[in-house]
Amino acid sequence: MIVGVLSNRVSKSQVLPGDHIYSWRSAYTYAHHGIYAGDDQVIHFTRGRDEELGTGTVFDVFLVSSRPTASVEMCEKCGMQANSSGVLLSCLDCFLLGGPLYRFEYGIDPVTFLLKARGGTCTFALSDDKELVLHRAKYLLDNGFGCYHIFHNNCEDFAIYCKTGLLVVDRNVIGRSGQAASFLGAPLAAVVSSPLRFVMTSPWGFAAVTVGVYCFSRYAADIGVRRDVAKVAVEDLAVHISSSTVAEQPNATIAEQPNATA
Repeated sequence: MIVGVLSNRVSKSQVLPGDHIYSWRSAYTYAHHGIYAGDDQVIHFTRGRDEELGTGTVFDVFLVSSRPTASVEMCEKCGMQANSSGVLLSCLDCFLLGGPLYRFEYGIDPVTFLLKARGGTCTFALSDDKELVLHRAKYLLDNGFGCYHIFHNNCEDFAIYCKTGLLVVDRNVIGRSGQAASFLGAPLAAVVSSPLRFVMTSPWGFAAVTVGVYCFSRYAADIGVRRDVAKVAVEDLAVHISSSTVAEQPNATIAEQPNATA
């Protein structure tokens, strides 16, 4: 049970079609996410070589893409290349790049959510049935998922959308990614808590407040509790992404009425 709280690691034999999987990159600094499509194949959203993340910050220099970096050759197994970008279908080996395999958890309880201090591993939101998940992923494989952005439209956002159909209606705020929420939540907690260090005699009290602010920011940003999201059918999503108006039209949604499962 303790291992399950600390890690979502699974073996290749344990993953099922429709599962949201991920693998850590660059010494566990961030993770790459995708939807397992079965038959050793993964549908995932990535960007190509030499493309900026689009943050306008130093992250554009120091963070690398989730594409293969060890070779410029085309994978003989799936045809993926080092400079491939967009929504891709690749083999599991190209997705993992030699790293371990993890499964993202849905319908998590609040205690477990807070114990998993690292964002990008779980959510309160419920997953739809696997047929609908795979339908969304395969549709976006053919129609795209817009422009990659580390905070607003990244690989975790793609996988969470495929699993839930939930879309943040305001493009100016952080997307569905718990990983992005953690990146922004840590410095936010430090900034908010800093003035309190002058009125706290114990460094442990200051640390507790900082951790509390960080946990609250993660909780408030989770797709399962946010109020700025809407259920959007994948056919509707593709149309609005292509015209860059999806975030400006929160009423342009369609209820899919899926069977929610944890």
